[in-house]
Amino acid sequence: MIAFLYGVCIAIFVLIDQIVKKAVVNNIALSEVILVIKDFFYITYVRNYGAGFSILQNATLFLIALSIIACIALFYLLMTAEKNDLISKMSYLLIISGAIGNLIDRIRYGYVVDFLDFKIFTYDFPVFNVADCFITVGCFILIIKILWEARNAGNQTDRR
Repeated sequence: MIAFLYGVCIAIFVLIDQIVKKAVVNNIALSEVILVIKDFFYITYVRNYGAGFSILQNATLFLIALSIIACIALFYLLMTAEKNDLISKMSYLLIISGAIGNLIDRIRYGYVVDFLDFKIFTYDFPVFNVADCFITVGCFILIIKILWEARNAGNQTDRR
């Protein structure tokens, strides 16, 4: 039953990602730039044939295999996490959802649809998408949790 609920959560996140990407593909020309907030945020439709920050360009089969392996491993972690470890579970759900969202793009198109384009001060961030946001937020939460637990474990040792 719990695996079904996780599946529903993942499906909802993936659906959000895919709906937004479909809207971009259907309504914005490739490389078109739409100003949202001047000198800060733009919608720019690009095709990413690699991974984050466009590394591993044209390694589609490798990235598909890597995504599948990562999803299986993360689903295992999700299913074996302690019952009350909601932070880890939410992190895993977000990361899995983002990986599946980008995996669907790679299988469907041979590339990932990216469109969120930020310029902060003079730095122009690589264009990314909603699935990337899920992955980043999930990883960030997990890292904070791990660091918090390590800090607390260190504090427990100091008291002995």
